[in-house]
Amino acid sequence: MNDDLDPHGVASALLASLSVLVRRVRQVPVDGGLTMPERTALSRLDRVGPTTSSALAREVQITAQAMGATLNALRARGLVERRPDPDDGRRVVLTVTDAGRQALQDKRNARTELLAGALTGGAFTPAELEQLAAAAPLLERLARNI
Repeated sequence: MNDDLDPHGVASALLASLSVLVRRVRQVPVDGGLTMPERTALSRLDRVGPTTSSALAREVQITAQAMGATLNALRARGLVERRPDPDDGRRVVLTVTDAGRQALQDKRNARTELLAGALTGGAFTPAELEQLAAAAPLLERLARNI
C-alpha cells in the first residue's frame, strides 16, 4: 500500500485540513449573525425539537447557567420561545421560532457564500473544483461512519 494512502496518514491529513477549514469559516463574522454558543444551541434545538434548557445544556455539555444565558439572549431576539410541555404542564420547553430557523438559514447561506467566493477566486483550477465536488459526498459518508 502506498504510504500516502495509509489510513492513519489519511485520517491525520483530513483532521488537520478540515479543522483549519472549519475554524476559518467559524471565525468570519456574519452581519447580525449568531455567536457560536447561540448557533450551537439554536441548531441543536432545531434538530432535536422542543426540549428543556437543562436537557439542552447536558446535550452540548455546558452548565445549565451558561445555557440559560444563551437561551435568554435567543428569546430576547425572538429566535426561541417558551411553551408548556405537552406531556407535563409543570415544565417549560423551548422551541425554535420561524425567525430562529431563518437566522440559522442565513448563517448557512453566509458560510456557503464565503466558501463559494474562495472557490471562485481563481485559486482552484476546474480540475481541482471537480476533485472537491467529488470529495464532498465522501466526507459526508466518513462523518456518518464515525
